Amino acid sequence: MTIFTNFLRSLLLTIIFSFVLPMFLVGGGFLFLSLIGNIPGLQDLTEAIATEIMDFLATFGSGTPLRGLFVISLTFSFVGALFDMFVYYRYQILRIDP
Repeated sequence: MTIFTNFLRSLLLTIIFSFVLPMFLVGGGFLFLSLIGNIPGLQDLTEAIATEIMDFLATFGSGTPLRGLFVISLTFSFVGALFDMFVYYRYQILRIDP
């Protein structure tokens, strides 16, 4: 029974971290752009990059960038869960076969 609870714990942690990672990456990107935007002469460039990122996210969110970020995060968590289940399956197969 402990193997099953370990699997569920691992799966839950993978889903959570895979969901949060794209949010931190996008947030970190916007933070980096806002810091670089304080350098004289780079305001227009950073504003254009931020606008393109928002347009990219809006494409996946039916016009809303926040919804697009949630869609991408859900996709990442689904793929992370699939990878975690595959690793668990491979571990079970390799443990049984010598």
